[in-house]
Amino acid sequence: MKLLAIDTSTEACSAALDIDGDIRSRYELAPKRHAELILPMLDQLLAEAQINLSALDAIAFGRGPGSFTGVRIATGIAQGLAFSADLPLLPVSTLATLAQSVNGQYQYIAAIMDARMGEVYFGLYRSDDIVTLVETESVVPPASIIAGNYADCYGVGSGWTSYAEILQKIFAENLAGYSPGVYPRARDMIPLALRAYRNGELVSPEDAAPVYLRNRVTG
Repeated sequence: MKLLAIDTSTEACSAALDIDGDIRSRYELAPKRHAELILPMLDQLLAEAQINLSALDAIAFGRGPGSFTGVRIATGIAQGLAFSADLPLLPVSTLATLAQSVNGQYQYIAAIMDARMGEVYFGLYRSDDIVTLVETESVVPPASIIAGNYADCYGVGSGWTSYAEILQKIFAENLAGYSPGVYPRARDMIPLALRAYRNGELVSPEDAAPVYLRNRVTG
């Protein structure tokens, strides 16, 4: 399986290339430089692996939620590459990608990203070989999150930076800890994309679309 992954949904910009289990990646925390950085990252990965774009099986991209501009960049670049090489696409949730970064260490993972305007993007995942969404992803004020009775839950994402005090109270004794300074990485997208590929969740470039979770968009 040969898979390219792209994520520009947050302040971080990243790309990864999986060639039959050999994964190479690039990552840079570079707000507002995604359009400048992402294509050179992809070119470097393909050159290092000595493989052409047309030899890939699919391209995965962070379909959101996240920054409106960032999600749109990833979607547009993935579409352009897929059209040029006649490849299918695999849209992957950025919240799931966040959760996958700490998968296997706790029973549940609360992926929470700052959505601005006093809201957060929230997804609760069950830890497994690959994380599984417990309930629908949402965009809500942090105080409106319903944590449920999920013991051994670990928090990850920028929402834990902006609203740590509120979230600690909500998750209370079920909270095993949290990592606030974590952003989605394309490398962590790979297992999710491979599962989607096996499940036949491929989309054509013209059908690929970002997921914002809100009607109002910022950044």
